[in-house]
Amino acid sequence: MVDYNPMSVQSVKYRKKELELKSLLEITQAINENKPATVLLDIFKFTCLVHLNIKSLLLYMIQEERYDKMISHGLKNKVPEYFNLSDISYSKESGELKLEVPKDFSFSELESYLPVYHKEKLLAVLFLKKKSEEEELDLDFTQALANILVVALENKKFAKKQLEQERLKKEVEIASNVQRMLLPATLPNSTRLAAKVTYVPHSTVGGDYYDLIQKTEDEVFFCIADVSGKGMPAALLMSNFQAALRTLLRSTSDLKMVVEQLNYTIFENTKGERFITFFLGYYNYKNRELVYVNAGHNPPVLCWEGENRTEFLGAGTTILGAFEALPFIELGKRSYLKGFTIHLYTDGLTESINKKEEEFGDQRFHQFIRSKNCMAPKRFHDLFFQEMKDFSSGAEQRDDITLLTIRFQ
Repeated sequence: MVDYNPMSVQSVKYRKKELELKSLLEITQAINENKPATVLLDIFKFTCLVHLNIKSLLLYMIQEERYDKMISHGLKNKVPEYFNLSDISYSKESGELKLEVPKDFSFSELESYLPVYHKEKLLAVLFLKKKSEEEELDLDFTQALANILVVALENKKFAKKQLEQERLKKEVEIASNVQRMLLPATLPNSTRLAAKVTYVPHSTVGGDYYDLIQKTEDEVFFCIADVSGKGMPAALLMSNFQAALRTLLRSTSDLKMVVEQLNYTIFENTKGERFITFFLGYYNYKNRELVYVNAGHNPPVLCWEGENRTEFLGAGTTILGAFEALPFIELGKRSYLKGFTIHLYTDGLTESINKKEEEFGDQRFHQFIRSKNCMAPKRFHDLFFQEMKDFSSGAEQRDDITLLTIRFQ
């Protein structure tokens, strides 16, 4: 004859409920205190192993495009570190889980599984094995606890992603402000010297740079550059580049020395991982001489007023920042120049496409220049960008576009 003590059974039930509530309180308190994911996972694991008659457990949770192993305890068989989204399917109607895993792995020792869903999305799967056959496993409470854990971890991921997006947004805003400060606020517009720029960044922060510096009444430096990369790194590199350029030009008019020093500065800062294509020109009104160096940039187009001819300014060297020392350098010179225009541009202009995926191209650009020989810069830009607009017909812009036109008299 077996003694039956209903009060003892009732006490066990109350004790079990007390432990469950304590576990629930502990994990919710940790969530409210914004404890790290590792702490939440440890609390969940401890609760399962100590209070819920669970001997072995295995938790996989969705991470981007796959399910990663988050908890593994008490397993003899080898299980995968992760499995792909396409490897698993679960039917809510039948409750059937299908999981494709390589032959080296096995889930056979685990008796139960609990899927965790949120808005029709399978967030996690918890595999379980009981300690004792005599005791029942409270699957409802385990499911509720797993739901709380997984949703909390998902919320932490979402909050982290939002913070990262805010950080990137702030970074882009700072980079955009830095870039605006680098570019000249105004350009000369007189009979003697007139300039017009059109700058259309692909995104909030572009990789193009242009400048025009009147060192004296008779000396004019002008340049255009395309910095590799985008965002804050490109903006910081451009800032450093502009500061170095302006410092050098204050002390010398030797373009060879300027370009060699700029190359050294860029290489030292980036160790050859970033580079800049660059064109630097210098015009002296006294001797009517143009000196320039082209460091791997699209050759600017020089056209003479009253003459139906153009020339490409390609002499120079290779891109800046790729080598510790430039392998060669050649200065371009044109003498007795008076009444001429130079068009400087970046490759985003000629590589613009239309809806047929056709590029605007160098030839089309050069033909347009010849047809509008030495026109006033502002008028030239108005007509040219209308031409580009008609060509692109609303096609998406893929790169920064910069056109700097300077007319010397």
